[in-house]
Amino acid sequence: MASVESQGLLISNERLDQIAGNENRSVDFEEALNPVTNSSDSWSGSSVSDEEDYDKLRPHPDDLRDDAYGGGIEDTEQKDGDYPSGDADNVARAKPKIARRKSIQVVLETTDRKGRYKITADDPEIREILRRSLEREADVADAAKKKKLRFRDLMFTKQFTTFDRQNPLSSESAFHGFFTLFWLCLAMLLLRIAAYNYKEHGSVFGGAELLHMMFGRDVILLGLTDGAMAASPVVGLVLQLAILKGWISWNSSGWIIQNVWQAGWLGAFLGWTFYREWPWTHTIFITLHSLVFLMKQHSYAFYNGYLSQVYRRKMLLEQKLQQLDDIVPTPQSPQVRRSFSTTGTDIDFSPSAGKNLRRRGSMGPKASTNLLKEKSGISPIASAIESGEPLDGDQLRTFTSIINTEIEILDDELSARCTNKANAYPNNLNIANFADWTVLPTLVYELEYPRQERINWLYVAEKTAATFGCIWVMMVVSQAYIYPAVLETVRMKEAGMSLQQRWVEFPWILSDLLFPMLLEQLLSWYVIWECVLNVLAELTRFADRGFYGDWWNSVSWDQYARDWNRPVHSFLLRHVYHSSISAFHFSKPTAMFATFFLSACVHELIMFCLFHKVRGYLFTFQLLQIPLAGLSRTKLLKGRKTIGNIMFWAGLFIGPSLITSLYLIV
Repeated sequence: MASVESQGLLISNERLDQIAGNENRSVDFEEALNPVTNSSDSWSGSSVSDEEDYDKLRPHPDDLRDDAYGGGIEDTEQKDGDYPSGDADNVARAKPKIARRKSIQVVLETTDRKGRYKITADDPEIREILRRSLEREADVADAAKKKKLRFRDLMFTKQFTTFDRQNPLSSESAFHGFFTLFWLCLAMLLLRIAAYNYKEHGSVFGGAELLHMMFGRDVILLGLTDGAMAASPVVGLVLQLAILKGWISWNSSGWIIQNVWQAGWLGAFLGWTFYREWPWTHTIFITLHSLVFLMKQHSYAFYNGYLSQVYRRKMLLEQKLQQLDDIVPTPQSPQVRRSFSTTGTDIDFSPSAGKNLRRRGSMGPKASTNLLKEKSGISPIASAIESGEPLDGDQLRTFTSIINTEIEILDDELSARCTNKANAYPNNLNIANFADWTVLPTLVYELEYPRQERINWLYVAEKTAATFGCIWVMMVVSQAYIYPAVLETVRMKEAGMSLQQRWVEFPWILSDLLFPMLLEQLLSWYVIWECVLNVLAELTRFADRGFYGDWWNSVSWDQYARDWNRPVHSFLLRHVYHSSISAFHFSKPTAMFATFFLSACVHELIMFCLFHKVRGYLFTFQLLQIPLAGLSRTKLLKGRKTIGNIMFWAGLFIGPSLITSLYLIV
């Protein structure tokens, strides 16, 4: 944004790039501040002289002053024939005759920043116009910063994932050849593993211990458990229907019931994996899937719980409207009229005030249901209605207009950005909407999402084949490179080696796991965020495929946290970060720490389910992202993207194998 300097004004304008080399020139400020698309009026036209003809300009209303003179904006030297008979003399006396200026001399200078120029003008009116323009820009920017975020401020748009062949930018990327090279190298690696297995075991599949582990037992029970896990969150729908009926209130006991249910639900399914003593393949599947459904039902419950309070407030305001309709207006002199105040400002009861009321913003918290005790502009109106004191016609009309405006705002909140009002709250509380939400590839509940017109079944088959193909590749790599290292650590513990003796072998276990763990991490990310989520999106016609950003270009760990897993990031942003600020009044740094802390706890929970012991290694490394993110914003690293990206990849390369080795050795 441009800024004011002592000797001139800074303006950033792409249209000024073409005249950057000129130090002195008469500048058309009307065109500079409000550019038009007419090529004949542009700077590039060779026919444009140094002195612009201001008679042909259309001045912007905000840039005019009633007391401004000159500039060709207004010609006061009118002829008598231009006015009705007898008016010319009056006009001539009312407006002085001032000589018109066709141009204003200014100085245009370059600055040390590209696209920004310093304009110096001696004319006070022009300086005032530019100053006002900059102040308007500052006011708009400040208003955007102060705008309070709401549940529905998260936008869903139609887009494709980066590596999806439907994305035209994927095949046009300058790095598309490296994507091809990656899969070619992976194919050669698989051929090498198959040849080695045939040499050692007489079969290209080798010992296939992982395959037997996955399908050796409880496969049907695993599927039934997953089905029960997907169906049981319907309890959240039952709870929301009870809240809608008025049997319970979300703000009093509803949210407590929901949280208790979620904690018990998660504990039951994780405990089931311990009870059955399932192998790590079964355990990791149930653990991750249970966390997905936990976030889904939390988002569904808390968004609909918020809307239930908005809906209840709307019902209360409609009751107040009915009460106003039943009140008989009492004639009363304005001198003795009772004064009402909303948010510290007296209400204007004049007949013309109703026009402005239709444009006012919300006069109270949208989720409040205590109209009498809340601190808002609605509270004194509700108190006046409940008091039973006489109200005259102007007061009744003003109160009615204010309440109607508030109801319209609440209706907008209940429908969010729905293109179909049938999807607005409470119409969304039905089994069909809940079932649709359960299978959508997102963790943030909205009343409506962008959808595609049809399902491409060939695309579904392609992504499904890619899913199972990637899983098979991951099994082969794990069997060939990770499983032997794990067996070695088990052998050392069974042989009774002390921690000190095992610690000597730690560097070798770490080095053996470096490359296969990095490969497994990349493949597991690809199979989930590129294959599985795209299959679900296609089957549900979900159009927003922004499941990840270009996290491989990250220069800091907070950027990586935002981009590598967009669904979880959106959930944490809405239901942890912003919720902690609004509900617990956390500061932004405290809310960020709470978000990272919760994420670290969940990651450590996954490690506990896998290794059946708490060590805190992953928890510690997760929290280390906070100081590392702060380090990236220091003078040492800020702006040095290559160094930042090297540090990021070094951590991603070493981190998984280091953490796994610690859990195996210690």
